[in-house]
Amino acid sequence: MTYRQSIRTLATAFLLTAVTATTTVAETSVAFDFPIVQATVNSSQDGPITPDEQLTLREAIAITNGTLPLTDLSSSEQQQVNPSSSKSVIGFDLPAGNTTIELQSLLPVLAQPGLVVDGTTQAGYDATKSATAEILVAIPVVEITPADNAEVFRGLTIVADDVTIRGLSLYGFTSQHRATESTPPADIFIAHELPPPDISQQYIPASNFSFYEENHPPQGIVIEQNWIGIPTDDTIPETPSAFGVSVFNSQGVKLRHNRISYHDGSGVITGARAENLEVVENLIVNNGLAGMPDAIRLEGHIDNSLISGNLMCGNDGSGIFLFKPQGAVEISNNDIRFNGQRLRRAAIYLMGNDHRVVDNQIANQKGPGVVVTAFSQGGTTHSQRNVIENNRFENLEGLSIDLNTRRNRGVQDFQRGDGPNPLRDSNQRRRDTGNSAINPPQFDSPEFFAINNSVVIQGKADVGSTVQLYLTQGNTGEYGPLTTPLATVNVNEDGLFTYASKDLQPGDVISGISTDPTYGTSEPALNTTIVALGETSTTQPNRMVSDSVAGVECTTPPLPLTTPPISFAPETEILRLQVPRNVHYGLDEDFINPDSALILDQIAEVMEQYPSIVVDLHGHTDSRASVAYNQDLARRRANNARRYLMQKGIAPERMTIRSFGETELLVEEIDRVNYARNRRVEFVFSDVRGVEITFVDQENDLQIEQ
Repeated sequence: MTYRQSIRTLATAFLLTAVTATTTVAETSVAFDFPIVQATVNSSQDGPITPDEQLTLREAIAITNGTLPLTDLSSSEQQQVNPSSSKSVIGFDLPAGNTTIELQSLLPVLAQPGLVVDGTTQAGYDATKSATAEILVAIPVVEITPADNAEVFRGLTIVADDVTIRGLSLYGFTSQHRATESTPPADIFIAHELPPPDISQQYIPASNFSFYEENHPPQGIVIEQNWIGIPTDDTIPETPSAFGVSVFNSQGVKLRHNRISYHDGSGVITGARAENLEVVENLIVNNGLAGMPDAIRLEGHIDNSLISGNLMCGNDGSGIFLFKPQGAVEISNNDIRFNGQRLRRAAIYLMGNDHRVVDNQIANQKGPGVVVTAFSQGGTTHSQRNVIENNRFENLEGLSIDLNTRRNRGVQDFQRGDGPNPLRDSNQRRRDTGNSAINPPQFDSPEFFAINNSVVIQGKADVGSTVQLYLTQGNTGEYGPLTTPLATVNVNEDGLFTYASKDLQPGDVISGISTDPTYGTSEPALNTTIVALGETSTTQPNRMVSDSVAGVECTTPPLPLTTPPISFAPETEILRLQVPRNVHYGLDEDFINPDSALILDQIAEVMEQYPSIVVDLHGHTDSRASVAYNQDLARRRANNARRYLMQKGIAPERMTIRSFGETELLVEEIDRVNYARNRRVEFVFSDVRGVEITFVDQENDLQIEQ
């Protein structure tokens, strides 16, 4: 008997004795009845289904699935299940102070259409109480997490239409690699029944899907007001979840008003199918800590999807990473900052056609702003007609918009961008570069004069395009971030454009981009500068990433009703801190030993005392082993030191990983002591207020090989 058949058989038996209210769902042409009930979970325990005094979450799910007859429960448990007028709801009435459900094993799938799992029903839930001011997401009361020493790789698995998950905290769901190969772990996993599909099936009824026709993608799923990956005490869990929400095979999923943090992999990830996905007004912060580093990773069928109004901050790779998707997505009105902490990537990484990236704030990225990568699939070049307009960029390690060229095939080229392209000199180049190698605007002069409070900017661009001008930063002839949109002007049939303004002032620096509806948006133009008549432009100092950053934190608590005045230390303050700035490692080791832990504790204490301090963790090795091996070993050392500090409460967005391998030896390797001195992580501290900090080297944890 198959899983599907067993559900129907048990459901039929249940309906003879259980609640009379039912709904009928047509599923692969067979009528299937589910009981419509209000089930109230009043026990935080988990384990085998047993008739006792209290109803567990496992039992409530089995009831709504139609696999657990009420007659198999005690009279006390039966009192927790009542008919419902419209849809089934699993609510909570857990004992005060005992609201964490520790799962012993994987829960049954949520198989009833229209089911609501509602943590807001728990006593003590306050919809007005949020831990964050940026987007208000109420603090949950009910937690769902694996029990100690139990490997549970998913929290909730959804296989039915119109299921809603609301007001819960889910965290700690991961597995060994042996399980992830075929059963992706996640806090919430959405797919058809029997997820994931049996990929050994060779019969493919629908193009590009390894599913049978009966593998119905659940539709209308709503995930809202949850803390995903985060305990209710707002700490980093001892065991982070692998992924947050995995939309493996579904249509029309809505993720709205959730906090999604502290995952080893991405906070949101799609698989084979996720058309009409909406990711709206979520806090997606500090994800990708040990694996896939991006806040949101989209692949598969994602047509007509929307990512809007989210805060994506402190994630270890891109804010949004698209990998060979089918279909187009709109990315709009997001706040994307302080990402790329572990792996330097673009804030938004695009593959595919017809995406729209508009009205986003993108700042403090350890990489470019938006990368469009050309790639070939089935003999066709993809990544065309991507529109990138009205965004505001600040403090980037790269271009605001970078169109990758296929001939540059290094990993860094494809993840971070390959820098400014030469002007297109042949129509053949349109096949090689993202957005068909559309040329950026070219200003007629490196500087334009302000005459009688008026400035006229002129230049040329591709015929058929429009030019959007921006205020930017930096020197004439450099590529500055596209900071503030100024105006959009048309390009005439001769390829010329003109913009006249009375608002520009001497000293303003201007750049721009071209957008053609046939090809998409270009890279930025070289900077030009506005100067007063009779003067020439002067060189401006290069701006560092932290120059304009007032503080490094992704989220802040809501302000109290009355706020005391804020006092600031004088700008001339010098922090003279006798704090170590390095830790050491054993030969071919990357873990933190007890002596190094004491050093890291001192560093954590100072960083907690001075929230304005940020740090780069530079990983180093001695010169033995291969260059590639040492590069990886140095990265692991730096990453493990960072994870230790995170466990001490230091926010990930304040710490950036850099790996130098054997390329920067501290001392000549003439003996074992000097080998040990080279095996280190150095902490390069800075204070975003611009004050000086004094730190000291130490060798208390030097690990000399035997």
